[in-house]
Amino acid sequence: MTSSDGTHLTDQDLTMSQKQHITDVLMVGATGSIGRLAVEAVQRHGLRPRALVRDVRRAQELLPGVELVRGDLEDPASLRNAVGGADALVLTHGSGGDSRADARAHVDYGGVLNILQALDGARPRVALMTSIYATRSDIPGATPWKRRSERLLRASGLPYTIVRPGWFDHAGPTQRRLVLEQGGTADGGVARDQIAETLVRSLLTTTALGKTFELIATEGEEPSDWAELFGGLKTDESSSVDGVLDPSDLLVEAEPQAVRADLAAVRSLRGTGG
Repeated sequence: MTSSDGTHLTDQDLTMSQKQHITDVLMVGATGSIGRLAVEAVQRHGLRPRALVRDVRRAQELLPGVELVRGDLEDPASLRNAVGGADALVLTHGSGGDSRADARAHVDYGGVLNILQALDGARPRVALMTSIYATRSDIPGATPWKRRSERLLRASGLPYTIVRPGWFDHAGPTQRRLVLEQGGTADGGVARDQIAETLVRSLLTTTALGKTFELIATEGEEPSDWAELFGGLKTDESSSVDGVLDPSDLLVEAEPQAVRADLAAVRSLRGTGG
């Protein structure tokens, strides 16, 4: 069988998709460099991408033939229609091109908060891309906002996988072996297409559920068994808003009061979907 873009689908691809009951995938950050590759990966696996975009005309040029829905991560009301009916979400958005001093708080973090609230009880599976330095305070330029966005997602109770990729494109053409680590000490590069594929595979692989990991690439071949690759990781504790091996000194109690209030608000949504 072939997907809508003509790519051959294996029996394993179809079985994974059917098992996870995923057909429609909302892509957040779809016009970015990782997002566009994630859209292609979704199509390769026989799923239907729907892209959340602010500028429809620009998106039509970047994502020809892809369903587009207008919305803005900083405008909660605009997200309600976008998230409706989605079986899964792939979040690759970021504030990298935004010069505002508070862009990371409003986009990297606030975008996740607004999406979770817009779901209104729906429970799609979520793949969230953050950063290999999400838990690091000793790295120049690292901020706590991606870590805080992760905490929101864990607090929501939604089925999720959190991918913390290394340096984009700091991997050579023969470095195709993916290394998944936990604990926040990993460092290295990974290709953009590898990040996109990992995000989409995580939606379709049971052993990726509830896991947070750093992603880098080393010398070697592409993974052939994704269930085994994800299966070697520890699962996040269901009672915690942190990754299973995250540093223990990043206390929730030390977060700003507004962030703690957001966590409480997201937790309160957990029972609204039945």
